[in-house]
Amino acid sequence: MRIGIMGLGRIGSFHTETLSGLDAVDSLVVTDPVAAAVATATERFGATAVDSPEAVLAAGVDGVVIAAATDAHPRLILAAVKAGIPVFCEKPVARGVEESLEVLRAVEGSGVEVHIGYNRRFDAGCVAAREAVVSGELGDLHTVRSTTLDPAPPPPAYVAVSGGIFRDCSVHDFDIVRWVTGREVVEVYATGGNRGADYIREAGDVDTASTLLTLDDGAIAVISNSRHNARGYDVRLELHGMKDSIAVGLEDKLPLRSVEPGATFPAGTPHDFFMDRFTAAYRAELTAFTEVVAGTRTSPCTVADAIEASWIAEACTLSLHEHRPVRLDEVRKG
Repeated sequence: MRIGIMGLGRIGSFHTETLSGLDAVDSLVVTDPVAAAVATATERFGATAVDSPEAVLAAGVDGVVIAAATDAHPRLILAAVKAGIPVFCEKPVARGVEESLEVLRAVEGSGVEVHIGYNRRFDAGCVAAREAVVSGELGDLHTVRSTTLDPAPPPPAYVAVSGGIFRDCSVHDFDIVRWVTGREVVEVYATGGNRGADYIREAGDVDTASTLLTLDDGAIAVISNSRHNARGYDVRLELHGMKDSIAVGLEDKLPLRSVEPGATFPAGTPHDFFMDRFTAAYRAELTAFTEVVAGTRTSPCTVADAIEASWIAEACTLSLHEHRPVRLDEVRKG
């Protein structure tokens, strides 16, 4: 199949390399305003370069991957859907939930599949955790812990337009908690602080946050996030049930140092960034998208799924600023 790629920044270039190695993909068509990025894609992966997203859609592609700036996501999703071309779009759907809802209303009933990129759904550990929940081997869950700690904060320009830590970082935790447990969040309580980069505080954001999520069956999820984790990129998930407890990310590359006498775990070199931690997950995610394009499966993460994680982020942002619990029905619209 022929896949179009719109946007060749850090994640777009990474996706281009991944797609070039998939058996189902015969050729790539790429576009980006940065000529050097386009040149790299054509030289390294034999991609065909065109001068605009519209040209990608007109190039006979079977599916399109959107890795452009967030502001462009709604327009590009809708253009691809109008052309009848299946879409993979990196999260978020749009900068705000209102605009995401407009996209949802536009794509509903179109018959065109839209797959939003939440890569943890394809991480082998998270998949195994979901299977453990579905099988019942853990019993009823009482506590879920999800952790995302970045090794260093993003640059000031990114922070200024990110919408805050809950909208650009914690949403991964919110989505994976929903997906693994199969439950919905009904209430949140969020708090945060700043212990590092001044520009994060100046942008009205926090660099470290903790969130309590109450799920619709009464279970509690504890979310921990930080922009500062000097030892490496730390992503973990714990599920504690009435019968058993399991962990995702408890392996030798875990960026923690034990001070227990005689302890040798973890012994590996810590993960240093998300593309290191989730290389296999990204490959599985894009392989799934080729199956969506081929018509052998439906979208494994729809626009509606992505919006649910965004509602949780909105509730957490309100909770942080007002220092109180916030129920999801306070912020939910549409």
